[in-house]
Amino acid sequence: QVQLVESGGGLVQAGGSLRLSCAASGRTFITYYTGWFRQAPGKEREFVAAIHRSGGDTYYADSVQGRFTVSRDNANNTVYLQMNSLKPEDTAVYYCAVGSFRSDYGPAYAYWGQGTQVTVSS
Repeated sequence: QVQLVESGGGLVQAGGSLRLSCAASGRTFITYYTGWFRQAPGKEREFVAAIHRSGGDTYYADSVQGRFTVSRDNANNTVYLQMNSLKPEDTAVYYCAVGSFRSDYGPAYAYWGQGTQVTVSS
């Protein structure tokens, strides 16, 4: 089992920044990829970004490319999502998840956190 806890969400004005954290515990050695997803009210969950446990492979959704950066601190079993130039359409609950292979498909990830709310005001 892997336990994931997200933090860092909040309310920010458009153009602002937030950094989300995803702290992992348990069988973290199986966490090859950590992904970030988000779900806005009335919308389907969508992929945001992902990173390999080595940090050497990162990829992003087109909607956040150039604005968001995913990174990790393996010593502390934590993955970060730095979000800059936030837009109102970035408003959503953000979830981190871990899985065994590279994917932007939610069901490919076996373990999920509880989510953290990000609200961007215009």
